[in-house]
Amino acid sequence: MPRPILATIHPAAFRHNLERVRRAAPDARVWAVVKANAYGHGIEHVFDGMRGADGFALLDLAEAQRVRSLGWRGPILLLEGVFELRDLELCSRLDLWHTVHCDAQIDMLAAHKTNVPQRVFLKMNVGMNRLGFTPERYRSAWARLNALPQVDEISLMCHFSDADGPRGVAEQMAAFAGATRDLPGERSLSNSAAILRHTVEQAQATAHPEACVVSDWVRPGIVLYGSAPDYPEQTAAHWGLQPSMTLAAKIIATQIVPARAGVGYGSSFVAESEMRIGVVACGYADGYPRICPTGTPVLVDGVRTRTVGRVSMDMITVDLTPVPTAGLGSTATLWGRAANGALLPIDEVAACAGTVGYELMCGLAARVPVEVAA
Repeated sequence: MPRPILATIHPAAFRHNLERVRRAAPDARVWAVVKANAYGHGIEHVFDGMRGADGFALLDLAEAQRVRSLGWRGPILLLEGVFELRDLELCSRLDLWHTVHCDAQIDMLAAHKTNVPQRVFLKMNVGMNRLGFTPERYRSAWARLNALPQVDEISLMCHFSDADGPRGVAEQMAAFAGATRDLPGERSLSNSAAILRHTVEQAQATAHPEACVVSDWVRPGIVLYGSAPDYPEQTAAHWGLQPSMTLAAKIIATQIVPARAGVGYGSSFVAESEMRIGVVACGYADGYPRICPTGTPVLVDGVRTRTVGRVSMDMITVDLTPVPTAGLGSTATLWGRAANGALLPIDEVAACAGTVGYELMCGLAARVPVEVAA
């Protein structure tokens, strides 16, 4: 039989989370962000659950081709734009919209020979300091694009660096508004955190109307996958999100550990008294973080317990004290939803590893079999 570990993708969660986004931004169209192979879920696995979006946003041309091959005929946006001149040929062939964030990309468009003008999203750097034109240079970049016959409609976009924290978005919104005043074109500003935290409803509740973001297009990423963009301040449950992935594995052995005996490499965990542990068929080679310490939560047969000792390449050891009926063949839910409906948020596991849920999703190993729930 195959090794007893499985990642389950939940299309119903994507539909639910997409509807949650639409409630938060009812007047905006929605880009479903599926970069990084849909945050490690697999584009083909998430497509049916996300096809209710207005468009798909991603990074590279190969992923765009995969979305088109699934039958999608709506908008697709390349979030980092093109990387070389010949990429524009495929943009024309696949009818892709693309971001323009630097002078070199404008130069490529100027050199591109086409009879079909391209739809572009001109990006402003409002403080993230990764991609985009500064507010001072933005209008001149827009003027260059607007003069090109290769360019059709120009949309305006930025990306917030602090939508998930106390600094918020007001300062960066003001920079964007000042630099784009009177410029035509649709706007795309809100990422997941801005969608949830800086809506009309939230602005009114916090008495900060200046922090309300209005976008023609919103770009939800992590929120569609059921993870809170502002954890630990808020949880997925607080925002009404459902987990899109469950990682579960079976217990393949049990041990009675005597008092004062160690567990695992380096004996980093030593039992205070006699205890029973289970050995789970999952390890860091499956994408479970090696850095997770003793005490990281896990569900065994839907009952909350903890890991003990170091994570190995292929195994994790868990404390069976809270679930005495568990044994060989019992299911350990490493994150997601257990069979009895109990939830273990991926954000909580990620926090134990000193990282974020995004990384755990994207880090799912290729050797882990994946199934899509009905």
